[in-house]
Amino acid sequence: MAKLTLPSRRNLQSAALSLLLLLGLLAIWHVATLPEAGVAAKLTPDQIEYQKLLGKDPGETKAGGFPTLGQMGEAMVRHLSEPFYDNGPNDRGIGIQLGHSLMRVALGFALAALLAVPLGFVIGMSPLIYRALDPFIQLLKPISPLAWMPIALYTIKDSSISGIFVIFICSVWPMLINTAFGVANVRREWLNVARTLEVRPLRKAFEVILPAAAPTILTGMRISMSIAWLVIVAAEMLVGGTGIGYFVWNEWNNLSLPNVIFAILMIGFVGMLLDLMFSRLQKLVTYAE
Repeated sequence: MAKLTLPSRRNLQSAALSLLLLLGLLAIWHVATLPEAGVAAKLTPDQIEYQKLLGKDPGETKAGGFPTLGQMGEAMVRHLSEPFYDNGPNDRGIGIQLGHSLMRVALGFALAALLAVPLGFVIGMSPLIYRALDPFIQLLKPISPLAWMPIALYTIKDSSISGIFVIFICSVWPMLINTAFGVANVRREWLNVARTLEVRPLRKAFEVILPAAAPTILTGMRISMSIAWLVIVAAEMLVGGTGIGYFVWNEWNNLSLPNVIFAILMIGFVGMLLDLMFSRLQKLVTYAE
């Protein structure tokens, strides 16, 4: 039988530790939400009414009304067993809501890449243009993307397109800055060789500069995607209609805490998959020296 290598052993140990931490958190959750007899006597009339609105029996639950693991399991099974149902504007499956959010993120991110990557190339290759544009970049970069939402709604007058615009704004800056940094820091030796061989500028850009700067560009894209996924949830809470952010807000208005927690977990899971995708791409374009 082949022995486990050191990296494999470490991976198994880290996986076992993660599993133990998960089981510990679930155990704490279970203990914290155990039914407590006679709790109704400790509740105020307003709290009792609130528990009833949540569909809970005030005499068998804790005062906080936090969902149990069983209730969370029921919510997960219900949503995952039929993720694409559509019963009207305020009753759509989690798959449809995630699809709307991912579509907005993809469109805004793609538009940002079409602007940021070529402009980053120009800035990175020209110190003069860098110095000319740097004040504008430093002024606009710290502005919260959500601060643009009122202007977008006023000018565009469409909530869905306004959400795409907000994703575009928040995705531009990490890609632009990282692309310019990567291009500006390509090894001088490689550029000197290209100059010696009289490589044409367009060929030099695609065959020398782009491969050298690709890891840094992908880093900017990875950061942009993480920010975009964070921002779309808040943007959809503001504009409503569809999307995972709207789903969270709508379920909160319906006093359905298990659905809110389930949506939060789905946001984290999808965000992890998006980050993993860009991490894989980054490794593909990174050359070991």
